[in-house]
Amino acid sequence: MRWLIIILFVLLAGLQWRLWIGEGSLAHRAELNRQLQQQEDDNQALRQRNQLIATDVESLKTNLDAIEEKARSDLGMIKQGETFYLVIDKNNQPRPAEAKQ
Repeated sequence: MRWLIIILFVLLAGLQWRLWIGEGSLAHRAELNRQLQQQEDDNQALRQRNQLIATDVESLKTNLDAIEEKARSDLGMIKQGETFYLVIDKNNQPRPAEAKQ
């Protein structure tokens, strides 16, 4: 009977060890839940970004004005017959000594 109590006590201690500290413990489960929540937040942000990109792509496929706007802003293109003026601020120009560095 004494050996049975010792064996049961060791078995109980082993199960408690696994519950509180080992693989699959409550702390491990809490960490996994935190990682899952972080991944879901990241995925939501990526879904929103992908939705914006899909909207831009659809707009570029169907709307000539969107293509023109993209070409003007990203590529610096101008229409035929337009005059392009580049205004340079004298205060923001680097000095000759700074330009060489």
